[in-house]
Amino acid sequence: MNKIVEKYAELPKSVRRPLWILWHNMISSFDKQKTAVFMNYGYAGDNGEFKELKLKSEDEKDRYSIQLYDHVAGGDKLKGKDILEVGCGRGGGASFLARYYMPKSYIGLDISKKTTDFCNKYHKAKGLKFIKGHAEQLPFGDSSIDAVVNIESARVYGNIPKFFQEVFRILKPEGKFFFADMIKPKDIQFIDKQLEKAGFKFVRKNNIRENVVNALRLDTEYRKERIHKGVPKFLHKSFYQFAGVEGSERYDAFDKKRIDYWSYTLSK
Repeated sequence: MNKIVEKYAELPKSVRRPLWILWHNMISSFDKQKTAVFMNYGYAGDNGEFKELKLKSEDEKDRYSIQLYDHVAGGDKLKGKDILEVGCGRGGGASFLARYYMPKSYIGLDISKKTTDFCNKYHKAKGLKFIKGHAEQLPFGDSSIDAVVNIESARVYGNIPKFFQEVFRILKPEGKFFFADMIKPKDIQFIDKQLEKAGFKFVRKNNIRENVVNALRLDTEYRKERIHKGVPKFLHKSFYQFAGVEGSERYDAFDKKRIDYWSYTLSK
């Protein structure tokens, strides 16, 4: 199981989708206290903080994961806009952006119906809802969305170029695409070329690998604590891998620069 988690993105395309749904369902079954609403690797500054980001007390436990969302997509640029998040997972990031930045609407889309059902029951914010759908076949009309958010999800899609084309299609003129994911150094030119081919203009592109490593290091004990509370012991190592805790193969891949982590703002 540990190797499957580590090498997921290299598995045949035909098995990625069912395995991802299975993994999401496992998380849902283990998370009895409904606390695991973030699954990203997080973001931390050089001092480990985002001092300007004031969080409510109930959100502090997820600060590093929230800081990643804030770095990638936060700010007044969302206020009053129609936002779509593709690959929303368990909805923590969608809830944060909807509650703190007040878009007109925020739709979280995910491949797992069990996950979106959970999100609709658990997360409450004005204009926020969750639907089941596929990244390569977005169920929205042409030029209908102001901004699309996609964080740590695209790497497992069967057809990334098709996903980029779909995002471009549904964005309004001048609409924004906030995209962040782990990318191997040998693959960055391919990703950039596919974004350009889809029609996007580059507004911002940053390698935030060091910020991600810092967040994982600072958050390791909390991540392990949650795993120990809810996950059977024989699966701890696999969940360490998934969570990227310090000492895992995923953490080492970031720390030793075998994998980078890129954050983009793109415009139609």
